[in-house]
Formats: sequence, C-alpha cells, structure tokens
Amino acid sequence: MDRNIQKIGLINWILLLVATATAVAVAQITGSIAAWVGAMILGVGLVVALVCYFQMRLENREALEKLEFDELNRAKNSAALFSQAESETFPARRSREQFERFFVPGFSVILLFLQIGIVFCEWRFLEKDANPVAAGHAAVGVSVFGLLWLILFLLGKYSSSLARIEGHRLLRPAASYLMLGCYVCLLLAVDIGVVVWGGVPQADRYMARALAAIVSFVALETLVGLVLEIYRPRVKGKQGRLLYDSRLVGLLGEPEGVFSTAAHALDYQFGFKVSETWFYRFFEKALVWIILAQLFLLLLSTCIVFIEPGEQALLERFGRQVASRAILNPGPHLKLPWPIEQVRRFTTSGLQTFSIGFVHDEKRQNETTVLWNVSHYKEEFNLLVASRDQASPADAEAGTTAVPVNLLTVSIPVQYQIKDLRAWATNYAAADKVLENVATREVVRYLVGVDINEIMSAGRISAAQALQDRIQQRADDLKLGVNILFVGLQDIHPPVKVADAYQAVIGAQQQIQTNILAAEGYKLRTVPLAEAEAIRRVRQAEAYKMTRVAASLARAAQFTNQLTAFNASPRVYGQRMYLQTFARASVGARKYIVAPTNTHDVMQLNLEDKIRTDLGDITLPKK
Repeated sequence: MDRNIQKIGLINWILLLVATATAVAVAQITGSIAAWVGAMILGVGLVVALVCYFQMRLENREALEKLEFDELNRAKNSAALFSQAESETFPARRSREQFERFFVPGFSVILLFLQIGIVFCEWRFLEKDANPVAAGHAAVGVSVFGLLWLILFLLGKYSSSLARIEGHRLLRPAASYLMLGCYVCLLLAVDIGVVVWGGVPQADRYMARALAAIVSFVALETLVGLVLEIYRPRVKGKQGRLLYDSRLVGLLGEPEGVFSTAAHALDYQFGFKVSETWFYRFFEKALVWIILAQLFLLLLSTCIVFIEPGEQALLERFGRQVASRAILNPGPHLKLPWPIEQVRRFTTSGLQTFSIGFVHDEKRQNETTVLWNVSHYKEEFNLLVASRDQASPADAEAGTTAVPVNLLTVSIPVQYQIKDLRAWATNYAAADKVLENVATREVVRYLVGVDINEIMSAGRISAAQALQDRIQQRADDLKLGVNILFVGLQDIHPPVKVADAYQAVIGAQQQIQTNILAAEGYKLRTVPLAEAEAIRRVRQAEAYKMTRVAASLARAAQFTNQLTAFNASPRVYGQRMYLQTFARASVGARKYIVAPTNTHDVMQLNLEDKIRTDLGDITLPKK
C-alpha cells in the first residue's frame, strides 16, 4: 500500500481526535445537548479511523512481505528456503487474516454498542439534565464549529475523492466520518446561533434528537450487517466488505454518491447505459437548478396566505408587527416571502376551552354516566374546600379535633373568546397558559371560602357565576383581551378514594331524615285516627244509650196497652200472642199446612234442606 495513503489515514484520525476534543470542550462551555451528541459522533468516527489506520499498516506489511518474497524467489537455490509451511513463510498475511477474522467482527459489535449508548445517553441523561445554552459563549461555539466544518470538509472531501477514484477501501470509512463530522459541525453552529440569537431555545433539543435518530439508523445498519455477515459465503482470495464501513454514513457524508448508485441501478435494470443518455446527463447537471427553482416556487407560495373563517392573524416582519396592516381578517392576503414576513393565526370567533382540575382521558371521553367512586380522567387534582362541620365536645376533649376543611375533586371546563387580538398575542408569550393559571388560582381561592355541601348542591349555579366574574375581572386586570363565556361546575365530587365513605355518610344522614319524616307521618296519621275512633265510640255509646232508653220507654208504654187488651179479652189476647210468638220464632222454618182431618192419606215429607231454594222453585211455562 502507498505510504501516502497511510499518512492520510494518520492525518484523518489525528484530525478526528482534535475535532472530538474540541467539540467536547465547546459542549462543556455552552451546555448544548446537541453539541454533546455531535462530540460523541465524532468520537465514534475517531475509533473507526484508528481501526482503519491499523488495518492499513497490516496490509502495508503484507505487501512489503510479498515484495520481499518475490525478490527472494527470483534468486537461485531458493527451493529449499521456502519449503517450510506457508503460515511460517507469510506471518504478516497471517496477522492480517487473523485481524479480519476475529478483531473486525468484535470491533463491529463494540461499535454497535457505542452507537446504541449514544442514543440511550441522549434519551436518558442529556435531555433530563439539560440546561439552557450559555448566551455568553454562543459566539465561541459558532466560530469553533464553523472552523471545524471548514477543516473537516476540506480533508474529508479530499480523502473521499481519493478513496473513490483510486479504490482505497480502507480510506473510505474514515473519509465518510470526516464528511459526516463536517456536516454535524455545520448543523451545530447553526443550532447554537438559532438558540441564542434567534430566541428558539427548543431548537437545541430538536437538533439533539435528530442527531440521535441518525445514530440509531446507523446502529440498525451495523446490526443488519453483522447478521448478514454470518450467512455471507466466503470465497478464498476475495476480500470481504468492511463491517465497520457504513454505507449510510457514506451517503450522509457524500450525497452526490446517490447519482452513481442510481446510475448503476438503472444500467442494470434496463440492460444498457442509461447513465450515458443525454436526458440523464442533463438531469444530473440541471438537478441543482431544478431544486433551486422548486425552492423559489416554494418561497413564492409563501407570499399568499389565506385566513380561514373564524380566524384572524397578525402580520409580522422580522418579528415585529406591521403597523399598517397588523391584523389580517378572513380571506386571501399578499405578503413578503418567508422568513421576511410571517403570520400568526388565532381563532377569534370560535369558542376555546381549557379544563381545570383534570386531564382528559381519550379512552373515556364518550362516557355519559359519571360515578364518584370511578375515575373518569387520566389525572384528577384534589382542592381544599371549607366545611361548616364542627368537632363535638367529646372529640375536643379526646384531642381529635378535625380541621374544618375537606378535599374536593373538581372538573371545571372554562370557555372563552378572544376579543382583543393585539392584547392576547403581544402582552404575553403564552397567553393561554397565563389565562389557565389565573383561572386555576381563582378557583382555588374561591373554594377555600365555601361550604362543601353547599357548593355540591344548591350553591352550584351561584358558584359558577361567581367564578366566571372573578376570572373575567382578573383577566381584565392582566389585559389578556378575552371574554369568559362559561365556567362549568357540573362534575364536583369528593376524591375517588373516599367517595364510598362519603356516600355512606350522606346515605346515613338521608336515612335519618327519612326515618324522622316517616315517624312524623306515622304520628300525623295515627293521632287523628285515634281521636276519630274515640269520638266514634263515644257517639256509639250515646246512640246505644238513647236506643235503650227509647226502647225501654216503648216497652213500658206497650205494656200498659197490652194490659188493657188482656182485660178486654184474655182468650183472644192469649191466642194472638201465641201466634205472634210462633210467627217470630218460625220465620226461617219450612211450614206445612194440612187442612182435612177425616182422611187416611199417607204423606211423605222430605225434611232435607234445599241447597238453593231458587233451583226448586222455578216456575215452568205452561204448554
């Protein structure tokens, strides 16, 4: 192998070492998450470049060994000199074969774990302990990463071109990481500038996630390569593909290689040199202009904006409102292209809603029945509310005096409408969060001064109106520019954990009231009935008295009249009384009258009682 190639490999890993150390220092100074991920990517490139350089030296030793063998083989009497085993004759080749057979797969596994470690570190530690990017060191970070981008680009471009033209496969992995490192440094410089000078602090987190996503794809490629290497057929004398040479890294570091790959694929697919046709050549040369034309059309499309019905928008030029046409009403509008002018849309005519005291659970949004002892939201918050219940003297003596407060779970939807768009959009960076915090504070303040039983029953409507007035007053004081249209207190109940106990207490109280009312009803029903029964019995006794007295007087008067009749005709009176007595005594008896006395007729009488007299006394019609 040419010694110049070894020198380039040496320079590559030394440059990656310096770039990695510099990136670590800048990340430490600025506190950027993305800078830490970029430094780790450069570190992986450093390890790959070291392995490439070491393998270059092994192949160089093997080439020198072969040259020496060819020189000695041309000398005379060399047959006996090389009669020993081939493994003893070519130790450099054996070392290189052992290196490719054992070390390269093992290193590829280590490389896979390093890549997975970068993704895990970014997800588990860096984002968790993230701090804002230091504004005082932004210029240092941008300038250092810009310088690294320039140096890595120059050497990486030279190394990748040399590897492609002359076919040095061991130079390609380090060159790919150099090109990837240069683009990473460029992105980090832009990221720090956007975070500090552009006022977008979340851009650093997004950049870190994007770089971690790239590393995760490279790790997946490494894993697939290791699996495929197990089943790859081995041909003696043919060099295998380097496991640590990532095609994805090469593509990211050298995007123009896509054209050559596409050309080979098209040539193979169609069976002739499609890459040599005029159309493909024209497309390859004009691709940049086509992309620029598309970007121009894209920017031109940003000059037209349509505001939907029910919306209004603020027109801003370089982040400042345009005084002449600050508010855009529904309809089409013209503006300067992005990013010179941009619009911020707001829903001003429609209702907007936020919730206090709970977080919606998408799985239970369609439930219509709300039970106190079942949680219907993803999260519910308990608030303090006053209580009029006082501890009994026995509890006070026992030292178990209860605090006159209770916990209450509230689910309060608040609906509002933007009435002053300028105030809503410009007075606060996040006016919706400010309004939500204000409403939450007013709810907490109000609940600590009302009774729990009152607000859960008759005082719910008045409480909703009072809360609406309080939130509106506070929003006006803060100049939020909104109208509070509705505050709902429909879902108010004790915490889910104590709902059963609360229902048991309320049920016991209601049962007591039910028993009291039932006793009072029984009293109101029984006392008048008893009084009426007493009056009835008194009146009945009085009537019986009057009946007995009148009957006695009648019998006394009748006796005097009977005595007169008896004295007038004792025999007739006696017969008459006999017959009257017989008639009264035989009212229900059956009577048979036999008139003649001088006959000897035999009469058979059926003295059995009739079942029904009407059945035997039916008068039959005459024929």
